[in-house]
Amino acid sequence: MNLEFNKNEDINKQLLFQVKNRLDTIYKGGGEKASAKQKEKGKLLARERINYLIDTDKPWLEIGAFVAEDMYQEQGGCPSAGVITGIGYIAGRQCIIVANDATVKAGAWFPMTAKKNLRAQEVAMENRLPIIYLVDSAGVYLPMQDEIFPDKEHFGRIFRNNALMSSMGIVQISAIMGSCVAGGAYLPIMSDEAMIVDGTGSVFLAGSYLVKSAIGEDVDNETLGGASTHCEISGVTDYKHPNDQACLDSIKNMMDMLGSPKQAGFNRIKPIMPKKDEQEIYGLLPESREKPYDMLNIIERLVDNSDFEEYKQLYGQSIICGLGRIDGWAVGIVANQRKVVKSKKGEMQFGGVIYSDSADKATRFIMNCNQKKIPLVFLQDVTGFMVGSRSEQGGIIKDGAKMVNAVANSVVPKFTIVIGNSYGAGNYAMCGKAYDPRLIFAWPSAKIAVMGGTQAGKTLLQIQESSLKAKGEEITKEKKEELLKEITERYNSQTTPFYAASRLWVDGIIDPLETRKVISMGIEAANQSPIEKPFNVGIIQT
Repeated sequence: MNLEFNKNEDINKQLLFQVKNRLDTIYKGGGEKASAKQKEKGKLLARERINYLIDTDKPWLEIGAFVAEDMYQEQGGCPSAGVITGIGYIAGRQCIIVANDATVKAGAWFPMTAKKNLRAQEVAMENRLPIIYLVDSAGVYLPMQDEIFPDKEHFGRIFRNNALMSSMGIVQISAIMGSCVAGGAYLPIMSDEAMIVDGTGSVFLAGSYLVKSAIGEDVDNETLGGASTHCEISGVTDYKHPNDQACLDSIKNMMDMLGSPKQAGFNRIKPIMPKKDEQEIYGLLPESREKPYDMLNIIERLVDNSDFEEYKQLYGQSIICGLGRIDGWAVGIVANQRKVVKSKKGEMQFGGVIYSDSADKATRFIMNCNQKKIPLVFLQDVTGFMVGSRSEQGGIIKDGAKMVNAVANSVVPKFTIVIGNSYGAGNYAMCGKAYDPRLIFAWPSAKIAVMGGTQAGKTLLQIQESSLKAKGEEITKEKKEELLKEITERYNSQTTPFYAASRLWVDGIIDPLETRKVISMGIEAANQSPIEKPFNVGIIQT
């Protein structure tokens, strides 16, 4: 019996249990009372609408389920930012779905709601996927309008994207299934086609109360912007449906008639499950983020038939590069090796650290994958670049810059899975959020921060000590230990995958066994968007 393996397995499954527990709460939206109110109106709930719409025999990949988790507590919380987004299949066609959750603050828009909507549109635009909006929203959450309304990445950007997607030929279909107010009224009407549910759907620039206060006119909401008004008088909406189900059936029918998309031409053969047992991942991944392990053991449980062809195997060993297949798709994998390795120059290299030789190798491999039109998968467990005089004199900055340059300019689709640590410039070089991965997901074991909690705690303590000494305060040994504990705990709470997913630094937290599904669906989406930009890395120091 391998006690270490069993211990790791228990810890990782506990972390996964926490994820699933929190998701169960999130899926309840605004709670039973709010759900019952929607039901009384004859409406389906947001998740019921999605389940009715998508093909049941195909996977659903939610994006941003944890967004706004533990945020907006003073406002009573905002589960999943009041909107559900993801990639699904309708009539066999892959698409993005955006569904307002009217059980959460009547579907009002919080700052993170706008960010999440923009992320869904970004995925649609990058991959040229049709996008379906199921609109049911009271509009901007007024007490926070200054954080939602005026800036470049705020509410208005969504309508700008509507216009851009239309010009790009990306299909947009909107269903008005509840309130659709003020500036939000433009979203469905800027779609290719807009339909409305009779009796529950309404769309107007200003509701009856605002009209009364602004121009003194007495009018009800139905007359202002109900289904009959817009389908029979104004011509704003294109289709009128008696209920949610009929409306969703109409969308299914439209999707069934779409023409075929162009293909990027990524290579795929018949998928094979990994030869090595995927379940063993839980036992192979150490409980502590500091402990070494062999990343190859993880890779062999992710790739088809556990076949992996390693590139420059004996050079730059702190990064593993190589070719394999995931669910039939050819991929280039760039992964941090976490065991201690010895270079042929006799240098001991720490696991998870990027050295000059490994940065050089990864750069060349990324360029090769661009040359061969092979999508890239980054598996992150990185503490950063090597520091110290030897590394600096060896040109670590120059080699690190090369790698960052190659990642930034790469034109093949990139996918990032944060397995463990994702610290500092290592996050950047291994295709963190700022480097436009098509999808980025974290395992429950992930840690994302500028540096590890221990190092950060000691650094912040030194700063606080200096500040207190400047004020003439003496610090006892006990006080020092108490401060360090407090600082480290606060810092560590900000490195969790929940904190990252809440702020959309990652698209979600997944069971390691879902990794193949995420990457496969991501490449399938990317394959619908031919690469038009030539690969050019610009200036690289050699």
